[in-house]
Amino acid sequence: MKVAVVGATGLVGTKMIQVLEERNFPVTELIPVASEKSVGKEISFKGNTYKVVSMQTAIDMKPNVALFSAGGSTSLEWAPKFAEAGITVIDNSSAWRMDPTKKLVVPEINAAELTATDKIIANPNCSTIQMVVALNPLHKKYNIQRIVVSTYQSVTGTGVKAVEQLMNERKGIKGEMAYAYPIDLNVIPQIDVFTDNGYTKEEMKMVNETKKIMDPNIRVTATTVRIPVMGGHSESVNVEFASDFELNEVRNILQNAPGVILVDDVKNLKYPMPMDAHDKDEVLVGRLRRDETQANTLNMWIVADNLRKGAATNAVQIAEYLVGKKLI
Repeated sequence: MKVAVVGATGLVGTKMIQVLEERNFPVTELIPVASEKSVGKEISFKGNTYKVVSMQTAIDMKPNVALFSAGGSTSLEWAPKFAEAGITVIDNSSAWRMDPTKKLVVPEINAAELTATDKIIANPNCSTIQMVVALNPLHKKYNIQRIVVSTYQSVTGTGVKAVEQLMNERKGIKGEMAYAYPIDLNVIPQIDVFTDNGYTKEEMKMVNETKKIMDPNIRVTATTVRIPVMGGHSESVNVEFASDFELNEVRNILQNAPGVILVDDVKNLKYPMPMDAHDKDEVLVGRLRRDETQANTLNMWIVADNLRKGAATNAVQIAEYLVGKKLI
């Protein structure tokens, strides 16, 4: 089982390699891939050292699966070339997510749709993944009509440059800016660029991806916000169902939902926080309460490690499913 990691030196690529090792994915040879300037760098994995190679070299080495996290333009150019060589690509960029010919997969929800002919598989946006993992079991029971979500997203979602900006600002050092404004002691209500309807691309990703993964009939509206947190995305979610619910039943469903940890004990001040989600693969859910202004409506708080379940772990879980079903 040869595994290529494209974008191996980036934040998500590094996390993918860590997750492959932690989850004991059956890697016989790791093929780390990055830009030309990183070729020759060494990556350690399970006690062995592997040299970073170029895209074409990776294709020539014929991996069984390639985990991509190198940006949309790279994926658009290179994923089809890997696929043409018979390599299954699991892509973490936004390049293929809304392509009607490609599956958009969260394993807890729709892995069963995958077949051996799916050579480019899309990994959803980090903020979408954690929300649908928590909401899908409730949708099965109560039929979600509408979702209103506001996100509180960490700087690691932007990348190394944003982490450096936050750290520089904490130390009073002037440096390169990943954002148009300071992020330390600030909140920026913009993630990605604005579109013609006044929403950002990140907000529209949440809208469109949720519909594609769960149900095209669900109405979704989103506000996505960057906050000065090092890792972990949080979401305030208001969910309207077609049928009424009992809070205890909701708690029971979430306690038994795959990939979910219920943290909901306000009497003892127990609720999900980004610091608790750090290095966890599960989605943490809490602050469950009725919306008292509207029938059949629930408020909830959802937190996850955006580099793990929001990116690296979800991709590795897709690969695990493919291996388990002998699809690669």
